[in-house]
Amino acid sequence: MTSPLQTAARLALGGALVLAGIGHLTFARRGFADQVPEWVPFDTDDTVLVSGAAEIALGSALVALPKERHRLGVLAAVFFAAVFPGNISQFVHHRDGLHLDTDLRRALRLPFQPVLIAVALWSTGVGGRR
Repeated sequence: MTSPLQTAARLALGGALVLAGIGHLTFARRGFADQVPEWVPFDTDDTVLVSGAAEIALGSALVALPKERHRLGVLAAVFFAAVFPGNISQFVHHRDGLHLDTDLRRALRLPFQPVLIAVALWSTGVGGRR
């Protein structure tokens, strides 16, 4: 079981992922493109679209499939780890997407990725008693 606070965090995380995924497909598409590292072997726009669809699916699942929360928590943590190189690339290459228009803003964003990983695991009860 998870606590009501964990459940609320899981639902909030799911909603945030859905919103971010919608942003990938629409209003923030260009900003997310600025995060795709140059070494990714796929078209930048395709990478943004696929990652956006993945975020929508993952976020929706976190909300709609509470019995699968442990697997989804691990999957969300892996997803957040997998996209972290994009955040680093944006910082290293001084790209201004998503209102991250200074090195300080881009640097301050970096520590939040491990927080997202921790929230994904904690909110879904991964590592805790079942």
